[in-house]
Amino acid sequence: MEQPAHFAAYIGLDWSDAKHDLCLVDAATGSRERAVIKQTPEALNEWARSLRTRFRGEHVAVCLEQSRGPVIYALMKYDFLVLYPVNPKTLARFREAFTPSRAKDDPQDAEYLVELLLHHRERLRTWVPDDEQTRTLQLLVEHRRRLVGDQTRISNRLTSLLKGYFPQVLQWFPDMRTEMVCDFLLRWPELSALKRVRREALLKFFRAHNSVRRDTLETRLRAIKGATPLVTDRAVITSSVLMVKALVAQMRTTLAAVRDFDSQIAELCQVHEDFDLFVSLPGAGRVYASRLLAAMGANRERWQSADELLRFSGVAPVIERSGKSSWTRWRYFCPKFFRQSFVEYAGESVRHSEWAKAFYLSQKAKGKSHQAAVRALAYKWIRIIWKCWRTRTKYDEARYLECLRKKGSALVSTAV
Repeated sequence: MEQPAHFAAYIGLDWSDAKHDLCLVDAATGSRERAVIKQTPEALNEWARSLRTRFRGEHVAVCLEQSRGPVIYALMKYDFLVLYPVNPKTLARFREAFTPSRAKDDPQDAEYLVELLLHHRERLRTWVPDDEQTRTLQLLVEHRRRLVGDQTRISNRLTSLLKGYFPQVLQWFPDMRTEMVCDFLLRWPELSALKRVRREALLKFFRAHNSVRRDTLETRLRAIKGATPLVTDRAVITSSVLMVKALVAQMRTTLAAVRDFDSQIAELCQVHEDFDLFVSLPGAGRVYASRLLAAMGANRERWQSADELLRFSGVAPVIERSGKSSWTRWRYFCPKFFRQSFVEYAGESVRHSEWAKAFYLSQKAKGKSHQAAVRALAYKWIRIIWKCWRTRTKYDEARYLECLRKKGSALVSTAV
């Protein structure tokens, strides 16, 4: 979106949960006005309507600290407002330039935001939201990833608890994040209750949960029959059983929620015109393809070059120089989920792409840690993904290997 040539007013908005502090500069008179708006739909709507009337529907620039959240969502419905979100660290550094004591005051922050808008607007970008379909997908994949993180946390707590009184479950079921484990622990949360169950009842339970391999069933049944309790203290067992039931209930709810999100994400991806581009990436599958699609979005003008995308994602390192010294460090401030999507996909691609595996092994041979090697691989993948996305071209592993071969890349000989 091109910046309008003229604004009727400039606004700095410092938002919070309960209220928003504003500083408005009238472009015609240069006068400054301070105001406070309550964080309610009615108050925001009344304020926006009064602005439209006062400035006769002309464009009004608004600078604020976020690119997602309730204020952005509330203001995006007013077409005359042009939003300029800035990184909170940008405002913090700007504030420290004039307030070395680091004293913070919301009305003053609103003035600093409008100063950024008045004097450095050419360095700021207007906020241009993706289409509704893509924005829905972006929110769905982020919420799903948080639920997967919840599964891991619950699983870790469950594992720690079982180690203290019923460790055999961890041997019988290597993954705690399944419906079968949840149902098993709800029915038999302690060993003494399990050992009283007949063989036929156990076989019926496992088969009802699609565990039908004969050798696996026999191994589990023998292990259950010969199991010895770790503790016999009823105080430990009683309290642990109650906690296990609570954790299992949380796990079941989380598993069901992830399935619901998967269903919604699958429906959106099926009709999204760019999904085929991302699902063509080796190892992307439905999960990583949807996350990469959500990260890149649908606006082809958002990233003018792969380097710009690399810097924004946080995958590109930061080079610092002072005098004769120069060093490279991790990029601290970036969209964390955005970076996580590319790095996690890069780690998965090692199992599915010949050149990606060769590159990863070459980085490990240089003494790099696993995470450093995966980040370096993500750096290369982002350049490839950006080109495919910009040109609307599906990824072709054979074609890319041929390009590497023509360039004489060592990755080809290693991969082949």
